Order: sequence, then structure tokens, then C-alpha cells
Amino acid sequence: MFLSKTLYRNIHLIQRNQRQFSNIIKAFATVDPNNLSKKDQGLNLVNGVWSSTKATTQLIDPMNGNVIATQADTSLDEIKPFVDEMAQTPKTGLHNPFKNKERYLMLAEVNRKLVESFNDKEVFDFFIKAIQRVCPKSTAQATGELQVTIDFFKNFCGDNVRYLASSFGSPGDHQGQSTNAYRFPYGAVSVITPFNFPLEIPVLQMMGALYMGNKVLVKPDVKTALPLEQFIRLLHHCGLPKTDLSLIYSNGPVMEKILQQGNVRQTLFTGSSKIAEQLSKNLRGKVRIEDAGFDWKILGPDVPKSQQEIDYVAWQCDQDAYGHTGQKCSAQSILFVHKNWKKTNFYDTLKSQAEKRSLEDQTIGPVLSWTNQQIQDHVDKVKSMKAAELLFGGEALQGHSIPPQYGAYKPTAIKVPIYRFANRKQRSTLLTELFGPFQVIVEYGDQNVDQVLKIMENMTHHLTAAVVSNNPQFVDKILQNTVNGTTYTGLRARTTGAPQNHWFGPSGDPRGAGIGSKEAIKLVWSHHREIISDIGPIKESWSLPDPK
Repeated sequence: MFLSKTLYRNIHLIQRNQRQFSNIIKAFATVDPNNLSKKDQGLNLVNGVWSSTKATTQLIDPMNGNVIATQADTSLDEIKPFVDEMAQTPKTGLHNPFKNKERYLMLAEVNRKLVESFNDKEVFDFFIKAIQRVCPKSTAQATGELQVTIDFFKNFCGDNVRYLASSFGSPGDHQGQSTNAYRFPYGAVSVITPFNFPLEIPVLQMMGALYMGNKVLVKPDVKTALPLEQFIRLLHHCGLPKTDLSLIYSNGPVMEKILQQGNVRQTLFTGSSKIAEQLSKNLRGKVRIEDAGFDWKILGPDVPKSQQEIDYVAWQCDQDAYGHTGQKCSAQSILFVHKNWKKTNFYDTLKSQAEKRSLEDQTIGPVLSWTNQQIQDHVDKVKSMKAAELLFGGEALQGHSIPPQYGAYKPTAIKVPIYRFANRKQRSTLLTELFGPFQVIVEYGDQNVDQVLKIMENMTHHLTAAVVSNNPQFVDKILQNTVNGTTYTGLRARTTGAPQNHWFGPSGDPRGAGIGSKEAIKLVWSHHREIISDIGPIKESWSLPDPK
């Protein structure tokens, strides 16, 4: 059978594109996530140049303690290039609605090329594995993180980068006068991100900062910086100028000194509340914060009639509490369950789902910020409260090689009576976030709804929440009296799994940051500038008046 010339040419083009795709990784990658060793390096990027430091640190595999890379470790006497780069960045940024407008289109083209790069399965799998090597999570969890990141880039192709800087105006008081509002960058900005989402959080924030015209210094958690460095190298391959952003491997005090000496004008911090408050004070308020969240879910009185729906709610509760080993700022920390649910097999299903989690498929994994002893101390403290009941878990995992500086703990749930929250000391313990596979469960009745709302009022963080109910009056009462920044309602309500298509961020704090959406980008990475044009003419009848 003979092929037509057109068909033959098309097949040839497809084969050539496939060969090009297979070379993408060779073009940007400096490591193989499947074969990492101490010979692999993590490097700083400053002034467009990749470089190491005098001292280095070893990156440890969280699953077995082996050394999988050697990383830069920036000291205080090596910060001058970073300080100078930030200090020399103009307040007007790299671009703004009046300056270097072609950069809006350039960044959109970088986005397009990056999205196309991920059509190559090898590139997609490269980053899945890179995430899992430094921050063990199931393939589904890692895929979700990467897919949200790719979808974010899809959202800002074409004209959508410049649309972020769209102006609006209104007529003036007289002929020749008009007023227009613009979104201007800050100039030198920084992003400080945690370990739990090695790609999604830093990439979405740093790109949002770039879109608005800022020059960005990114400091990821050094335990999980490897995927981000490789992603930045891919961005360079897709056309991002190497001088647009910088990357630093350092500890917190070193980064803080750069921010102070470099007069960085805006910092986005994602991480612990303690560090957030410290930065807020030391940087004189020039911060946006997405700090720790103690997130609640409430199952309403309207129990679903079908077993499928009950199973779905139990499955979602397990996902929210224990997905990625509970190491999400949106993880379900406390679950309020109406007594009507006791008539179902909800608790049995929740326990069954939790006990299916395994180190083998990484549906449970290392806890990177709590040791087993710290976890056990907190579990014992809650468990010792009068009438508290351990539903499942409550002990460390066995038969693994996870190094002792990390936790390895079974998914755990403890049910406590609602009256325990009346005691201030016990309430403080119950509302303490354990950043791992742990949740508190509280049963309530119709007469206790106001008590539940008071508990929510006493919480100090208001990131995500879920009202699992299709009863509009019940949902409305809960929403009237709570302030969580990202709140899900309805039978399928969840606390985790936020995509890129809606606001995700805390509420109730003027420093609160958002991520992913155009509203979040404009809020965090730009400021309002009003320009009033008044060109005349001056009326012929006007004459010089006396001073007023």
C-alpha cells in the first residue's frame, strides 16, 4: 500500500516532533530524578548565572536517608550579589503599563511553549518523579500538583498576561480631563515557600510576580528545592530571560538579611505562623502571608439517603485529612459530625480507608516537619482528655527506612466531646495544628450548633473549610458566622484539592495572600496607581484670580 505524499509528509513531521520532544529533557535537565546521587548539584541563580557556594549541604532522601544531591548553602558573606540585584531593581519593575510592554507578550509566549513541553510524557514524568524523590506523595497527589501548575500556565497564554494589567477609567470634571487606574509592580520582590508543594506554590507565586512586572528572588525550602530548580531551567529553555528571577539555597536568617539590605518591596511568605509574624515585624509590614491553617469540616444534619453518597463523604474526609500524609495547609484538622451520621457506617468507612494507606504506594509517607516523638506527645495529650476516644491509628509506622529526623506515623483520628473545648488549656491543645496525618473528630447535635460556631470563632487561622450539607438554611447559618477564605459547601464539599481556577488563600487578616487566580495575582504582586490627565483647554473667559 502506497502512502500519498501529503500523508507521508505528515507522518514525517510527527516523527520529527517526537524526536524533538525526546530531546527536551536533554536541553534543560541537570539531574535524573530516577538516579540521583551526591554528585548531582543544586545551584543558586543570580544575575542570570548558575553558581555554587563555598559550603554545601547534602540533600537526604526522605524514604531511606541516602544522600541524593549536594546543594549550595549560601552564607552571609555571599549575599552581596543578591542584595545588589534587588537594590538595583527600579520601583517601576521590569515592565509596567507604560514601560517595556512587549514583555507581557513575551511571558505569554513562554507560557505557551512551557505548556507544549508537557505534551511530552517524558517531561511530565520527569517532574512527577522529581517531586516524589524529595517530597514523597502518591502518584495521584504528585500528578495533581503538576497538572494544576500546567493548567495555570494554560490560563495565561495569549493576551491573558497583559489583561492582568488592564486599566479602568472614568470621565473627569470638565473637557480634557479624565482619570485612569493602573496596576503597577513593586519592583524587587521575593517568594519564600514551604516543602509540601515543591512546584505548585513557588511556581504559581513567582510567575504571578513576573507577570505583573516584578523581579523575583525565590527561596524554596532547601529540602525540596530540586524540582523547582529544574523547572526554572525548563522556563529558560522556553524563552524566559535568565535575569528575570533568582533562586537561592539558604537558611531563613540569610534570606531575611537579603530582604532587609536589598530593600525588597514585597515578600510572599508561605509557611509557619511564627516565621510569618517575625518577617512581618522585621520587614516593616511589607509581606503577604499564607500561613498555617487549622482547617475545619462540618457534616450537617441532612445525612444522604444513598450508601454511595455516604461512602463519597467518608472517602473525601479521608482524602482531606490524610492525602499527602496530612501535609497540606488545607488539610482537614478537625471534623464536626452531626449525631445523625452515627446511624450510618461513616466511621467504619473512614477507618477502612485510612488503614488502606501504605508506604509502598506513598499514600502515607514521611512527615517532614514533625518527628515521631513530637507527634506521639501531641496524640497522647489529646488522648488523655476525659472521654476522648482513639478511633484508629495512634502509633508509629513500622518496617521502613525513613530517617529519624522525619516522622512516620499511622493515619490517626481521636474523637473528643464538645464540652472539652470549654476548658481554655484543652481548647488550645485541640486547636493546635499537627502538620501530619492527624485529625480531631467532634460529634454535635442540633442544640450544639452555636457551640461549634464558637469553637470556629476561637480558631486563629482561616484558610479552608467545608460545610458538607445540601440544606440551604444550615449552610447559610454556618457561612454567616465564619470567615474562611476558601470555603466549600454542599454534599461534595472538601478542604483540599484547590485548583487554579478560583481564589485560594486565608481570610480575616489584611496581610492574607491569594494564589493562582488573576485576582490573587493582582492583589499580591501589584499596587494601584491613578493617573489623572488634564490637558485643557482653558476657557477664554478665565483670568488670573486672587489666591484662595
